[in-house]
Amino acid sequence: MKVAIYGGSFDPVHWGHLWVAQGCGEQLDLDQVLFIPAATSPLKPGGAVASDAQRVMMLQLAIGSAASTDRPQLVIDQREIDRGGTSYTVDTVAELQRERPDDEFLLLVGSDAFADIRRWHRPAELLMRVTPVVFRRGGDPPIAWSVLDGLVSAERAEQIQAAAVTLPMIELSSSDLRQRVASGRSIRFLVPHAVAAFIHAESLYRAT
Repeated sequence: MKVAIYGGSFDPVHWGHLWVAQGCGEQLDLDQVLFIPAATSPLKPGGAVASDAQRVMMLQLAIGSAASTDRPQLVIDQREIDRGGTSYTVDTVAELQRERPDDEFLLLVGSDAFADIRRWHRPAELLMRVTPVVFRRGGDPPIAWSVLDGLVSAERAEQIQAAAVTLPMIELSSSDLRQRVASGRSIRFLVPHAVAAFIHAESLYRAT
């Protein structure tokens, strides 16, 4: 199987996340996209706002309507939450490769996150283990390929650049959605209806 790893806080998951999964799935002919919610991101030590269980539930609500026969298949993988502590992508990739040696893995990475790749845990090892598929969100600057200098060989850098995909510019971010809820503004049409209903029912992200 050709599988993409899609990690993040998903706090909350929104239409932009789903568009990334679908768009990359079509362009890369993926069989499966693994949504892997982080326990604690090393670059976001404050942790998520919603609980682990709430973030997983929002993911379940968001992708639950996708038909099992659709490609790519969307799957939630809770290994980082189950592992606890700080979530390092390189450890997750290595674990998946050990468990599924016959599968080909790719790593979906937004250009904003990719710009910080040198701050990731063991970045050189990660970039040799798995090819990052870098995509741009709306309003993001051009991809800063210079961050690869000294991390990988020139040949590997060319392979990574060739794997980048262009997606529709959807200007959505989880932090903006949390701010909208906190200020009493609507998130209708920005997240799946079931996710919006869950956020309302759980009183998530409201100003205290």
